[in-house]
Amino acid sequence: MGSQEVLGQAARLASSGLLLQVLFRVITFVLNAFILRFLSKEIVGVVNVRLTLLYSTTTFLAREAFRRACLSGSTQRDWSQTLNLLWLTVPLGVFWSLFLGWVWLQLLEVPDPDVVPYYGTGVVLFGLSAVVELLGEPFWVLAQAHMFVKLKVIAESLSVILRSILTAFLVLWLPLWGLYIFSLAQLFYTSVLVLCYVIYFTKLLSSPESTKQHTLPVSRITDLLPSFTRNRDFVNWKEAKLTWSFFKQSFLKQILTEGERYVMTFLNVLNFGDQGVYDIVNNLGSLVARLIFQPIEESFYIFFAKVLEREKDATLQRQEDFAVAAMVLESLLKLALLAGLTITVFGFAYSQLALDIYGGAMLSSGSGPVLLRTYCLYVLLLAINGVTECFTFAAMSKEEVDRYNFTMLALSSSFLVLSYLLTRWCGSVGFILANCFNMGIRITQSLCFIYRYYQESPHRPLAGLHLSPVLLGAFALSGGITGVSEVFLCCDQGWPARLAHITVGAICLGLTLGTAFLTEAKLIHFLRTHFGVSKVADKMT
Repeated sequence: MGSQEVLGQAARLASSGLLLQVLFRVITFVLNAFILRFLSKEIVGVVNVRLTLLYSTTTFLAREAFRRACLSGSTQRDWSQTLNLLWLTVPLGVFWSLFLGWVWLQLLEVPDPDVVPYYGTGVVLFGLSAVVELLGEPFWVLAQAHMFVKLKVIAESLSVILRSILTAFLVLWLPLWGLYIFSLAQLFYTSVLVLCYVIYFTKLLSSPESTKQHTLPVSRITDLLPSFTRNRDFVNWKEAKLTWSFFKQSFLKQILTEGERYVMTFLNVLNFGDQGVYDIVNNLGSLVARLIFQPIEESFYIFFAKVLEREKDATLQRQEDFAVAAMVLESLLKLALLAGLTITVFGFAYSQLALDIYGGAMLSSGSGPVLLRTYCLYVLLLAINGVTECFTFAAMSKEEVDRYNFTMLALSSSFLVLSYLLTRWCGSVGFILANCFNMGIRITQSLCFIYRYYQESPHRPLAGLHLSPVLLGAFALSGGITGVSEVFLCCDQGWPARLAHITVGAICLGLTLGTAFLTEAKLIHFLRTHFGVSKVADKMT
């Protein structure tokens, strides 16, 4: 498969994922806004910080390294060994679930049962839901490796929507159930997610025409189960060693990703109510990152991993693939920079209005607007880091990955210390400032790697981080106009003034995007060429 074909598949995966996630996220956004009006800040804090941290830590530590290792390289491999390796995530998940569950029950502060009932049951069921989700890991990796465009997005979005519907129903009719509601909904979510993958592959493998069309390495659903053969090793040891390297890295990355929740959980710098408000704002602020940046990062990590050979020096790569990778990286950096700047500039003037619409006075008063404005700056860094690390992790050799682990260790330590100090100094905003600092360091590390990687070639993908002065001026002017509009029109003067404020923002946004369209012709050509043609192949799954 040539680099252009792989690029086309990655673009289809990203664009299809983007459109479907926007549709499903709008539905869950409305459902969550409804649910928030029936909950206390304390329950939101325990569920969204304490219990969700247990679930995410278990799944991340059990599978992240396996995903990165098994998605690297060609699809032409001994898939039985790869699948055997992936099934090891289940016993690893059981271990982490039991160990972390004990920590959550025995070592951490237990919420007041009168305010947050059934905490122990919540810990058990959230840990169990993590193990259930790991049962679908072999299916997930096989689908990603063969770029099944819609399966992942539909399965995850459908599961999220059904979970939100179940949660809304239970909150409305059985509010005294407390954490039972969210624990059962989480277990239901992971069960539906795994069933979607199992049902899809069962139907696909029962159709001979579909099997030939997708050239899958398995012919029966039982081929996805662990298998033992005397003639070969149980796993591919090269993949296993790479998994270990990524595991050391992923452990540190998890601290960076969820660091503020660890600080809140283990150091008690915020009460459960403040944790709840912070997490709601954090989720709302990261919504665009999950909708836009995550599908692009996941899809183009696969692209870079396929067209670049990990253990080869840049000068030994196939020059056609090498050039295509540089062109794609430059365009993605430009896209991430423009999207991040747009969110930062316009998010500053519309944070309070967004919080008021989403959660009412509980969010729009107090520290909520300041948190969301600060988070908009973090989204800019998040966008750039997603692209740079997606390339870096795909192109690094095993030795370079190991060396990078030491940098991640230093970042993890500094992040925890900085989070604690900044939170003591300026409250929950300190978490976001600490994230910004560490994200800046991670971006710098990745940019240095990319610069060295292309140093001996005529390609300069880092040019994607340069914007024309005209476009920068348009962003600055829009930020000033919308800032003045917020002062005079938002947010306590009624809906006519709010609508006027929204209209001002829409006009400024249109003019800014129009300027980008005129000044960034190379990026527009890339988007039209590789994302605009994706509709033809949306039939793939």
